[in-house]
Amino acid sequence: MLQLQTFVFNDFQENTYLIWDETKECAILDPGCSNHQERKTLQDFIQKADLTPKLLLNTHCHIDHILGNSFVSETYNLPLHLHEGELFTYKDTDRWAAMFNLPKFEIPEKLVFINQNDILSFGNLKFEILFTPGHSIASISFLEKNNETLFSGDVLFKESIGRTDLPGGNFQILENSVKKVLYQLAPSTKIYSGHGPSTTIAHEMKFNPYFTA
Repeated sequence: MLQLQTFVFNDFQENTYLIWDETKECAILDPGCSNHQERKTLQDFIQKADLTPKLLLNTHCHIDHILGNSFVSETYNLPLHLHEGELFTYKDTDRWAAMFNLPKFEIPEKLVFINQNDILSFGNLKFEILFTPGHSIASISFLEKNNETLFSGDVLFKESIGRTDLPGGNFQILENSVKKVLYQLAPSTKIYSGHGPSTTIAHEMKFNPYFTA
């Protein structure tokens, strides 16, 4: 059975997710830990829960979602899994880092590119990759179908959507990602977003003011 822990990290209040099952193998999704205390919080939880990190994943590469990538990659000797198109977004982080007085970020040396319909396995869990651009140029979502659980990054929030005014964003493309991809999932699918509380597909189809079904 899928278990998860949410950490709200950095000044952008980003949701970092730790996902595991009875095997204790885990995935670390969008690590936003930005300082020593946040990195320690993540590492201490992994150690106390006796988890073994197997996957480092990015839904997309805006600065608030990548602050802990290098730390996780180096600490647990993991390559970073992301869509190749998000390298455009990643390389733009230097500009954003300068705006927020943050240090320059290095992209982890070990990269694994993933795309629509790829399957990533850890423990007894399987993440299906859904291509859901619009908030960024090549954002992806991670679906664990057996547990009806979706990690949507910043594409879809509870009764809201990700902004589309950043480089690579496009409202029409985001609309297509939500209506033609996410809203096609089982209504009972739980959604864990990059910011804010969880929701479900059914709730968003009924109450999201941007895209109702």
